[in-house]
Amino acid sequence: MERINLNSAMDSCLPLLFSLLIGVVASNAALLPAQVYWHTVLPNTHMPTAISDLLSSDTVMDSKTGTYVYVGKGGVDVNAGTGKPGSTTVGVGKGGVHVVAGQGTPGGTTVGVGHGGVHIVAGKGTPGGTTVGVGHGRVDVGAGNGKPGSTTVHVGPGGVSVNVKPKYGKPHPRVTVGPFSYNYAATEEQLHDNRQINFFFLEQDLHPGSKMNMQFEKRNDAAKFLPRSEAESIPFSSKKLPEIVSRFSVQPGSDKEEAMKETLRECEDPVLKGEKKMCATSLESMVDFSVANLGTKNVEAVSTTVHSKDETPRQEYTIVASGMKNLAQDELVACHQQTYAYAVFYCHLAKSTKGYTVKMAGKDGTVVDAVAVCHADTSAWNPKHIAFKLLNVKPGTVPVCHLLPQDHVVFSRNN
Repeated sequence: MERINLNSAMDSCLPLLFSLLIGVVASNAALLPAQVYWHTVLPNTHMPTAISDLLSSDTVMDSKTGTYVYVGKGGVDVNAGTGKPGSTTVGVGKGGVHVVAGQGTPGGTTVGVGHGGVHIVAGKGTPGGTTVGVGHGRVDVGAGNGKPGSTTVHVGPGGVSVNVKPKYGKPHPRVTVGPFSYNYAATEEQLHDNRQINFFFLEQDLHPGSKMNMQFEKRNDAAKFLPRSEAESIPFSSKKLPEIVSRFSVQPGSDKEEAMKETLRECEDPVLKGEKKMCATSLESMVDFSVANLGTKNVEAVSTTVHSKDETPRQEYTIVASGMKNLAQDELVACHQQTYAYAVFYCHLAKSTKGYTVKMAGKDGTVVDAVAVCHADTSAWNPKHIAFKLLNVKPGTVPVCHLLPQDHVVFSRNN
């Protein structure tokens, strides 16, 4: 009988065992913690793209040094925070290379090289430095002079335009309250913003054959979700804004800081009568809020989906025959993505509300599976809200409807 060398057999089997172990680990690691939580709490609920697109493929952050590394579909981002406001960041992605050399103080130099050309910001250590952008058929110059009120000059195909930014204390020109915050009055900018005004309509206009002129835009700068443990360790308060801005190396006085400030203000505002709300700083907290307020784990989650790889133009869309489906009526949880350093959603329980999925076809053939929400009771809304201005109706008189952009989510009880 042939004798078997056990040591030799084990040596030959070890590589196979290690391969099997690696395969098991890899298959488990394919799901991120937030995905595992979703599938555990909501096992029968499909995750909409508005959420799955915001899950980081690989995120590592050292809280002591402030260094943040993200590896995802769009490339690699490194933020060497060193715990100070003026950190160095490097981003390598589809758009090219972006470098921010903060030099230890806010307002450092930034250089971006991408498809659009070259963009340089010479901050000189203070907010409001000079910016120069050279791109396809255009030149942009921003002369901040280190002061809050900066001047920008744009030379392009359409001619020359000059924009003088206001001083601190006046409304920021690029930051407006979202149209889905119902306790705010409409601004002049909102009333002339075609991206917002056509999203509102009356319920009587929601039927097959109805035509709407609009553009479905998708945010390309949307921040990713942080792990719940990390998000909960970071202050989320207007009082802590300087600390938050420093932590994420956001330049003081920048558009992004102003937008973050507005997000915090909306999150801290009192709720409307009969409303429940929260700002979800993680996917897990969004799931918890939705389940708690709908009273069930058997929920449906939907978001607007545009079936096109390219940006779609502003055009006429028609609701197709048999293209409407009712979601559970009366109570819905709507979550609206905010502008922030990481993914934050303004979620609120909307009562006396109807939800629909609506299939629409554009003139160019683009198909959109849109989400529409109709509010039967608007009596608690601000009388000067943009919806009343556009539709020429008064609060509490008729149901007001709107479509949702692609980066918003609606949760409802599953029919």
